[in-house]
Amino acid sequence: MKTAFFAAAMGLAAAPALAQDAFVEFRALTPELAQRAATAAMEHCRAEGYQVGVTVTDRFGVPQAFVRDRFAGAHVHETSFRKAWTAVSFRTPTTELAEATKAGTDASAIRNLSQALPLGGGLMIVAGDGDVVAGIGVSGAPSPDLDDVCAEAGIAEIEMEIAF
Repeated sequence: MKTAFFAAAMGLAAAPALAQDAFVEFRALTPELAQRAATAAMEHCRAEGYQVGVTVTDRFGVPQAFVRDRFAGAHVHETSFRKAWTAVSFRTPTTELAEATKAGTDASAIRNLSQALPLGGGLMIVAGDGDVVAGIGVSGAPSPDLDDVCAEAGIAEIEMEIAF
């Protein structure tokens, strides 16, 4: 009898620990910070003479904010989203992924995925403790490297709020 009671008591003591393992905690940007980052990236590009679209996604690739400058092409909606999605999905800046997935590489099949866009302009937004909290994608500057620069400007705009 005592053995059964002891085993039941031990099971109850372990229940809270098991319940804690049943949940995942994560952080994501507020819509206001996502919008600020997107707008700052667009404004940086505009100051340089580029018309772009910018998407900020949450850490899972779900869009949070999108801005498009008045003369940016229609394609920037899709491409900026896919760049942000790709960066957070693969936890890799899209400029690096472009190199890693070139034809003939082991990872080249990534380019066959319908959403993946290994083309510069997609970056992760990383909190001060290294936690990926969002992605940002820029499309429309004259080169992918310049898209990266604009994305970096968007991240810099919110850097102090996510420094933790």
